[in-house]
Amino acid sequence: MIFDRTETAVVFIDPQVDVLSEKGKNWGAVGASVTENRTVENMLRIFKAAKSVKFAVFISPHYFFPTDRAWKFNGPLETDEFATGTFARSGALSLEGFEGSGADWLDVFKPYINDGETIVVSPHKVFGPQTNDLVLQLRKRGVRRVVLGGMLANICVESHLRDLLEQGFEVFVVSDASAGPRHPVWGDGYKAAMINYAFLAHAVVSTDEVVASMG
Repeated sequence: MIFDRTETAVVFIDPQVDVLSEKGKNWGAVGASVTENRTVENMLRIFKAAKSVKFAVFISPHYFFPTDRAWKFNGPLETDEFATGTFARSGALSLEGFEGSGADWLDVFKPYINDGETIVVSPHKVFGPQTNDLVLQLRKRGVRRVVLGGMLANICVESHLRDLLEQGFEVFVVSDASAGPRHPVWGDGYKAAMINYAFLAHAVVSTDEVVASMG
């Protein structure tokens, strides 16, 4: 497995406080998986490797603006996100209250996301990239192969995987640069994602493999 930086990009989903930090609103559901997988540490390793050899990096964030609260219906996860204020922003045209909020990037990621080179696409509104400009931004840069990671494994990451496959991209999912929620009734979302990744992705890889392949 050798990645060519002229046609390969790293795509991270939701590298945000609410799903990756002990301070986040969803830590109770995802903390064990994030800790066991060393998700933050592995995402950081990929950020560093990608930047050191000039791979393009894309961020697909999850934001909710006050106007989104006018939606007439929501699924159980969306309902919970609105109830807890997960990924909440003050408005689409304002960064008021963003710094240090649950919608903000983890501090350790900021040097790599805010370097003026990382492409932060418009927010996805439910789970997949159908509602943002990720695919357009990838195609405009001649990307055909995606190294995919981030949060949450069985929800937004899997939704991005499915759409990118349908759009004709070759997708490698990084198993230990992701994590999933655990629910007392619904089960372990990370385990569910790993099963589906094996069926769907072109390969399920480790951070060690990704970093080695970028060398």
